[in-house]
This record gives sequence, C-alpha cells and structure tokens, in this order.
Amino acid sequence: MVEVPFIAIEGPIGIGKTSLATKLSNHFQFHLLQEIVEENPFLSKFYDDIEAWSFQTEMFFLCNRFKQLEDIETQYLKMNKPVIADYHISKNMIFAKRTLDQDKFEKYEKIYRILTEDMPTPNIMIYLHASLDTILNRIQQRGREFEQKIEVSYLEQLSRDYEQYMNEFEILHPNIPIIRINGDKVDFIRHQTDLNQIISSVSKKLDEKTSHYE
Repeated sequence: MVEVPFIAIEGPIGIGKTSLATKLSNHFQFHLLQEIVEENPFLSKFYDDIEAWSFQTEMFFLCNRFKQLEDIETQYLKMNKPVIADYHISKNMIFAKRTLDQDKFEKYEKIYRILTEDMPTPNIMIYLHASLDTILNRIQQRGREFEQKIEVSYLEQLSRDYEQYMNEFEILHPNIPIIRINGDKVDFIRHQTDLNQIISSVSKKLDEKTSHYE
C-alpha cells in the first residue's frame, strides 16, 4: 500500500513554519493544514501571566489541533490526498511540560494520550531551527502584538526544548525522515535558491518513500 504523503513542519515560535508550509503546499499542490494560533482567546493573557493561563491555553490548542487532524484524516489522508502541516500535534507536550505545574501536567497528559493515540502520524518531518537572535528578529518582523510580550528567556528555553524533542523524535521514529534546516544560514523567503534546495530535499524524501512501497 502506498503511503499518502503527510509532511509536518516544526520549530520554535517565529521560525517560519507557516511560510515554508505555504510555499511547499503551493509547489507540490498538497493540502495546507495551518494551526490555529491567533484565534486562541487565552494566548495574550498567557504571555502576560504564564502560570495563571497556561492550562486554558494548552487545552485550547490541544482540542483544536485534535479536531483539525481528525478532519484531515477523514477528508484528505483516507482519500489519498497529500497534506502538509505547519505543526505536529506532539509539540503540545513541549509547551505543556514547560508551562504547567506537575498536577496540571499529569491531568493534561492523560487527556493528550487519549486524544492522540490513533491520530495520523506524519511520514516526513521538517525541523526549522535558528539562533535566538534570528528568532527574535522574525517575531518582531511579523508583528503579532501578543508575541512582542514573550520573554527572551522563555524563547531561549523553548529552543532548547525543541532541540531535545527532535533528537528524541528521531530515536523514537527511525522510519520517519527528518529534514533539518538552519534558519541562520537558509532564508527561503528572500532567496529562491534556498527554497529550491529545500524543495529538492523534500522531493528526494518523497521519492524514497514511494520507492520503498513499490
């Protein structure tokens, strides 16, 4: 059975996940799945007081991402229609571990495990990473008001969390290739040659997946 392409892009806040997902979606003509961010009614309060609003914020994201993936599975993947997403639902655990106290995290984790136990898993991962300076510049450039309140220390820790998460993901999912892109050296928005290199890397992984199932 041929595996329907399902690509997920991950990386810290502001790294360019949605921009890259949109460009790759247009190139490969894959359905684009974008996470719900600005619609989260708790997010602005969260960055004002993480401890007070973390559980509500994380639960909103989890429930909405679950619903999105449920729809994607039935409307696209099961219909053999490829999908590219600007997130992977397992990112929820990165943020929950960082923001929730132990009691709330244990409750959250139980709900997360129940909801995601039979969710579709991407068969290619793209990991965008960069230095803190690059991330801060990109956050400032896109100008989301609530993101301007993010503490630098939080972003710095989040970048380390993502690096650990991707290293663990690679061990736990050896059959899912990871394309790592250094945002300090690659600017796929300004330079077409950089985007072409990424497209070439993705095409190669797609070809490898196809040949594996032939």
